[in-house]
Amino acid sequence: MPSPSAPVLLRAASDPGLGAPPAALVSLAAASATEVAGDLHRSADLARALGREAPRPGSGSTLLLWELLATLGAADLSVARVVEPHLDALAILDQAGGVAEDEVDLLWGVYAAEGPPPRLTASSTRQGWELTGRKHWCSVADVADRALVTAWIDEDQRQLFAVPLGDPGVKSAAEQAWVARGLQQITSTALDFHEVGADAVGEPGWYLQRPGFAWGGMGVAAVWYGGAVGVARRLLAQAEHRPLDQIGQMHLGALEASLAGARAVLVEAAAAVDAGQADAEHGERLALTVRQVVRRAAEEVLLRTQHALGPGPQVSEPDHAARIADLELYLRQEHAERDQAALGRWLLDALPEVAW
Repeated sequence: MPSPSAPVLLRAASDPGLGAPPAALVSLAAASATEVAGDLHRSADLARALGREAPRPGSGSTLLLWELLATLGAADLSVARVVEPHLDALAILDQAGGVAEDEVDLLWGVYAAEGPPPRLTASSTRQGWELTGRKHWCSVADVADRALVTAWIDEDQRQLFAVPLGDPGVKSAAEQAWVARGLQQITSTALDFHEVGADAVGEPGWYLQRPGFAWGGMGVAAVWYGGAVGVARRLLAQAEHRPLDQIGQMHLGALEASLAGARAVLVEAAAAVDAGQADAEHGERLALTVRQVVRRAAEEVLLRTQHALGPGPQVSEPDHAARIADLELYLRQEHAERDQAALGRWLLDALPEVAW
């Protein structure tokens, strides 16, 4: 039976031999994630190391990148939550023209969510751009070196900026407490900026309009898939020690069907990204579809493993209980019914080209 930290191979779903060996990078990630789990600073060091080695989405090795992310998710979602935005930031910088050599080994965050006022604004000065205001949902800001943040340049337009988080003008909004029971190490707080110097990355609106925005969203889905595999493996482990009855077998079969569907859409999407078929327009539809399929599969894994295993593992196995809480919280990055409605609007706008 695979351990929770075993490599997660997506390509096996399309490999007739079902025996594709994991790439060395995926095997390294599997071993390293288990070793650094529970240590935020060592997780940050792993992110920096993987940033040097991991392929970028759209480079021809998107599936390998997503296997890496899925493997981290299966081993420990907190580790994956540190690594994924760092790799995404490096990909964004590459898409914008490249990463400076002295920035590759810095730990990056990506903060683009909007919250209540005061919003983060950017002003052009003689010295360059300056950011002032509040940015919400800044995960791992306590260990990150730099971040890509969106800020308003006028009433209607946002632009992406690179900012040093060690600037004295950046302060944590301490009154915004992190009370989650999942991903407890990955505190996500608001940051207050006061006249912080920043470098523009891309033109106004570029962050959301580029094809890579959809690619990054599907990379997050690969992490969800890995987290679901990590939870599902507990049911496989149960079968090692006690034969599953007919109900247990039913749940196990349903898990395989759900995970197989999630694997299939990730494999297909990775091929589309590398083939140039997931541009900004079509990538949005693809990302909405992939994220919903993977999210629903992960939610079924959570439900069926709890039905099959009962309360015992959740109350007596800290690792398993943490996997469940971490995955439940991580999945809320997907907007559920709102994203389903967005996909429906996309299909209606694309008629009559849509073919089922």
